[in-house]
Amino acid sequence: MTEQQETLVGGWTRFHAVTPEDQKVFDEAMEGFVGVKYTPLEVSTQVVNGTNYRFKCDASVPPADVVWQAIVEIYQPTQGKPHVTAITRI
Repeated sequence: MTEQQETLVGGWTRFHAVTPEDQKVFDEAMEGFVGVKYTPLEVSTQVVNGTNYRFKCDASVPPADVVWQAIVEIYQPTQGKPHVTAITRI
């Protein structure tokens, strides 16, 4: 996939390492979220009117040792706070 295809409006990028900017969006969207702890491992983005994020995460309910994976989908509008749009166990 070329660089141009990866940044095409409406197209999803390949999953890649979480950058500090990605982590900031994740942390802001998950602020106040209680219960399951999500730790982002990789992220894929889609440019729309704002940015959609798909974070591939490890998930657990502390203090249990059971860990599963989930996709946390977050929408970052061009103006305003990012918010979670879906969480899917994989």
